[in-house]
Amino acid sequence: MSHAATEAAFAAALLDPALPSPGGLTTARGVPDEKRFAVYRNNVAVGLRKTLATRFRVVERLVGEEFFALMARAYIAGARPASPLLFAYGDDLPDFIGGFAPVASVPYLADVARLEAAVTRAYHAEDAAPLDIAQLAALPAETLGDVRLAPHPAAALVRSRFAVGTIWQAHQADVVAPISAAGGETVLIVRPGFEVGVHILPARDASFAAALLDGVALGEAASQALSADDGFDFGAALLGLTGLGAFAGTVSNDKGDEDDGHG
Repeated sequence: MSHAATEAAFAAALLDPALPSPGGLTTARGVPDEKRFAVYRNNVAVGLRKTLATRFRVVERLVGEEFFALMARAYIAGARPASPLLFAYGDDLPDFIGGFAPVASVPYLADVARLEAAVTRAYHAEDAAPLDIAQLAALPAETLGDVRLAPHPAAALVRSRFAVGTIWQAHQADVVAPISAAGGETVLIVRPGFEVGVHILPARDASFAAALLDGVALGEAASQALSADDGFDFGAALLGLTGLGAFAGTVSNDKGDEDDGHG
């Protein structure tokens, strides 16, 4: 067996307790050492479960520690860490939860996990100065519709048909208060400074925020938002998103010239 194949077999057996320990593992006396490998495998699994529980605290609280451990074990068996940076482990846990039959009765759980994953990514995202409202106000009115706003590296949007922002916020307290919110929510995750912010956007601003973070020019994004909700207020929405730190600069749509907002 090649070295690469040996490594692959070792990694597979390490994460899946149903697999036998890989061949060639012996004590110093040349005796097979399955017990020591089992201890090592258990330590790795426990470490990964703790990593997931730390990153997805609200998900764990929603389903309980015991069930979360079982779900995490099922996920770990098929999800090898892709990076030595363990804070990134679990990026695809929300998709796993979405297809995990035992939690089908908790349909909002996958979107709560998406929000928590976005919070972690925002925390570790590249630092960048947010676009200042004064810089935004200085843009020429006649060309404002052609301007594209560059998303801040930490900015992310989670759109759900459930009240995931309210659920997440309620579970930041030691004692969870009754949740009265109903219907879908769009949540903006930002980190313009040192702390991650989680903000539930007004429903009428949701499509506008999504369009801008996708690189759509201001004029087209506003048209889309007005089509979705005739109560949309362009100025209030733009100032609100900018004030929260959703953007890091501007790009002209028609000329392709970049402006970092400091010129």
